[in-house]
Amino acid sequence: MKILFINKFLYPNGGSETYVFALGDALRALGHEVEFFGMDHPARTVGNSAEAYTANMDFHGGGKLEKLLYPLKTIYSFEARRQLRKVLDSFSPDVIHLNNFNYQLTPSILVEIERWEKKNGRRCRVVYTAHDGQLVCPNHLFRNPNSGELCEKCLGAHYSNCVRGRCIHGSRARSLVGAAEARYWDLRGIYRRIDAVICPSAFMKSKLDTNRWLRGRTLVLRNFIEKAEKKKTDKKEYVLYFGRYSEEKGIDTLVRAIEACPEIPFVCAGAGPLEDKLSALENVRNVGFQSGEALDRLIREAQFSLCPSEVHDNCPFSVMESQERATPVIGARLGGVPELIEDGVNGRLFERKDADALAALIRELWNDRETLARYSRECEKLSRDGLCEYCEKLMRIYGAP
Repeated sequence: MKILFINKFLYPNGGSETYVFALGDALRALGHEVEFFGMDHPARTVGNSAEAYTANMDFHGGGKLEKLLYPLKTIYSFEARRQLRKVLDSFSPDVIHLNNFNYQLTPSILVEIERWEKKNGRRCRVVYTAHDGQLVCPNHLFRNPNSGELCEKCLGAHYSNCVRGRCIHGSRARSLVGAAEARYWDLRGIYRRIDAVICPSAFMKSKLDTNRWLRGRTLVLRNFIEKAEKKKTDKKEYVLYFGRYSEEKGIDTLVRAIEACPEIPFVCAGAGPLEDKLSALENVRNVGFQSGEALDRLIREAQFSLCPSEVHDNCPFSVMESQERATPVIGARLGGVPELIEDGVNGRLFERKDADALAALIRELWNDRETLARYSRECEKLSRDGLCEYCEKLMRIYGAP
C-alpha cells in the first residue's frame, strides 16, 4: 500500500512524532511505500518525493505582519492545500493517516483531499489518530489553564465556553480564534471525511463520540510499546518519577507528597520548568532527562513509579513502560490511566491533586514489599502490543486486502 502520514511537525518534537516515525519505519520494513507531509523545518527528518511542505509557523515569533495573519492561517490554510495537492498528485496514496494537524495545517487539508478524490475519480481512506482532544476541545487538554481545573464545557460543540474561560494561553483573543476554528469546521461537517478515528483510550473515545461527525467512526487501539527484555532485576531502594517537570504533570502535588515522606528516597528523571522544586528536596536525586539503557535500568530497579498527572493523559507511555518492566505504578485516577492500572491488582490509583492520598499510598507500598512483589508479578502478565502487533491491527483499519 501507499501510505501518506500527515503531521504538522516532521522532526522529533513529542509523542506524536515518535509514534509517526516509528510506524513509518515499520510499515516500510513490511514493504509498503510511505511518505510524510507537514511543515518544513531545518530539523526535518522525513519528507515526500514532491518536496512539498508548508512554511514553518512559530506562534511565539515572527514579524508584525505574520502575527497579524496567524489567526486567519490557523483556521484555513490555502498554502497547506496547495502543497498537499502536489504530494497527492505525485504520490497518489491509498491511505492518508492524519495525526496532529490543527492550527498549523488546519482541517482545510481534508477539503483538498475531497477535491483530489473527485478530480481523480478515486477514494482514498483517511485514518486519524487522536493523540489529544483537539477535535472537540480547542485547548486540547480538557483543562482550564487559568484555574487548573478539568473542563469539558466545549463538548457537544459548545465552543463559546473556550472564550469565556480564556482557555488558550489565558488569552481571550487566542481563545476566540480557537473557538472560531472549531465552530467553522463543525458547521462545514468536514470531519465526516475521516473514515476511522484511532483512540488510544476508551476515555478519549468517549469524548470524541460527543462530536456528531466523529460518532460511529471511533475505535480503541492502545499505543504500541517497545517490548522490554524479560529478565530478573534486583530492585533498589528508591521510588521513581520520570517525565516532564511541569504543572500539568502534577509536579506540585508530587513535591508535597515527597515532602511528606522524608524517610523514603526518590529518583526523578526528566526536565522542565519546575525542575528546581524537585532538586531542592533533600530526599530527591534528580538525574535529569534519561533515555535508552539508562532509563530502562532506572525503571527496572525502582520499587515502583509515579504518574501524578493532573490532565487527562490519553495512554501514558510512562505507565506502560513501567509495567512492561514489572515495575508497578501509582497513578492519578483520570483520563486513560485507570484503563492501564487495575487498582489493588497491579498498582494503585489516587484522586488528582490529592498529595496526602499520594503520600499515604507511597508509604503503604514502600513498607509492604510482599504486596509490591504481587503487583510486580501481575505487571509481568500484562500483554501490550509491540510495533509488529500494532501494525497488523493498523493494516486492518487501513482496509488492506
